[in-house]
Amino acid sequence: MLSKYFVPAIHIFIWAILLSIPAIVFHNVKFETGLPDNFFWITNFYHIGLFYLNAYYLYPKFFTKKRWLIYLILIAGIIEGSYYGKLFFLRLLDPSFALSSINDRIIFFPPIAFLIASFIFRTIVNRIRFEKLEKERKAERLATELKFLRSQVSPHFLFNVLTNLVSLARQKSELMEPSLIKLSDLLRYMLYETNEEKFSVTKEIHYLENYVELQQLRFGEDVDVELKIQNNEPGCTVEPMLLIPFVENAFKHGVGMVKKTFIKILIELKDQELFFKVSNNYSRENSSKDKSAGIGLANVKNRLKLLYPGKYRLSINDKDEIYTIELNLELTC
Repeated sequence: MLSKYFVPAIHIFIWAILLSIPAIVFHNVKFETGLPDNFFWITNFYHIGLFYLNAYYLYPKFFTKKRWLIYLILIAGIIEGSYYGKLFFLRLLDPSFALSSINDRIIFFPPIAFLIASFIFRTIVNRIRFEKLEKERKAERLATELKFLRSQVSPHFLFNVLTNLVSLARQKSELMEPSLIKLSDLLRYMLYETNEEKFSVTKEIHYLENYVELQQLRFGEDVDVELKIQNNEPGCTVEPMLLIPFVENAFKHGVGMVKKTFIKILIELKDQELFFKVSNNYSRENSSKDKSAGIGLANVKNRLKLLYPGKYRLSINDKDEIYTIELNLELTC
């Protein structure tokens, strides 16, 4: 209960002190402003509203690289609108109200001070949140590395791949050498290259291609795999092993569960945005027996929330025993 009301209580306490200071400082001080006695109290509550309007709506929504000019226009409009709005209100209360140099400044400048304070407040809050998220991201990366080392390399998958390689060796197949190279690249990626904080999206796609080709070597004609890739942003970076869980999920719950299994994978990169789509058919009856279903998907959802807040859109559609995921992701280039 304490944590729920602590922050609002702090805000109320600070505002109570700030609003009391003028009354204490100017107590018994005589100077004529030409303003009603309750003008300061009424306008200060309005200024507090401006403070929170800017801090929690205008700043987060408009103070960005693409919208900063709109933000400045809105702030200028608020300042000017506040000034003329107060004049209208005062003349509505007292038609004989006269504007002087003193009350003109009192009417005009307070919104500017409150908006500046709001801007500083929001900047500090964002900085604190950013540092907190950075710590969470580092912890998540460490936890993810451990998870991948322990579970992402499926022993069952490797066993089947190696069995197929033995068969190719006995047949002296020309596929033996390229298959070993693909397996070597896959293991190198998983064990060593993913330690980098910024990882090339091209490498991530190459890893996914190797994974799909090895799975095709394992299952052969039992699965129809369609992989389409359009990479117009090879210089962009992405968190390592972010896409593969969706593909693993498709092979895990599709192959062997239904006849005429299909898996369709689409990757498109353009304008610093990644579009990733995976669809596969499956058997609802057989899938319900899998106790581990959904664990990998839950892990990747948590990674997206921590690593790409506000920069991704994930949609999942499960209809007529066809499972489809679509991921839109803003990349750093």
